[in-house]
Amino acid sequence: MKLKSIVDQLQHEAKVVQGEATKDSIYVSHTTLPDERAADEAFARSVTKLLNVNGWSALSSIAADFALYSSAGKAKPEGPVDVGDFIQIVLPGPTPENWVRVIHKSLDSKRAEFTVQPSPDPMANNPDQIEHFFNDQARSTFRVELKDSTVRAFQIGQQEGINNQQPQAGDRALINTLIAETGWLFYQKIQWQLLTDYLVQE
Repeated sequence: MKLKSIVDQLQHEAKVVQGEATKDSIYVSHTTLPDERAADEAFARSVTKLLNVNGWSALSSIAADFALYSSAGKAKPEGPVDVGDFIQIVLPGPTPENWVRVIHKSLDSKRAEFTVQPSPDPMANNPDQIEHFFNDQARSTFRVELKDSTVRAFQIGQQEGINNQQPQAGDRALINTLIAETGWLFYQKIQWQLLTDYLVQE
């Protein structure tokens, strides 16, 4: 049974590399406050950090750079993220830009979140090419929530499939495969854990 599980995992990994399967991932950080008032104040700070995507670039020298753009493709140096906005993600090193679009946003007294999906570059005239190492079926949700006196932050990746099929991949098929595999094994864990830790820090 154990051997079969290993074989199944290897077969699934091979399909992922070929762009025929997907993975899910989740990263979580939390902080517990001494009382309800302190927890409410901490949650409010976490929501502000969550929605200020431009501020994510200052997490660390090894973190990606994030830049928020409006639905019209214009830079948004200030203001919270909104549905329809684009986010440009530049990974450390000589790799191409990656773009996502905000497709969902929800705010209430105990939870704030938004979800993005890989997208074309809003400033390029090529709507068929997805400028991201994941294909456009992938979803990434960024969330902070308050339960009792604990604030939690999440990055939830769903249906993360490598963008190496045509026409979506364009001329990026090989580099997308390399980035995605490296990300799953190493970099993504660092990036998203840095972010979730930042979202709940005092």
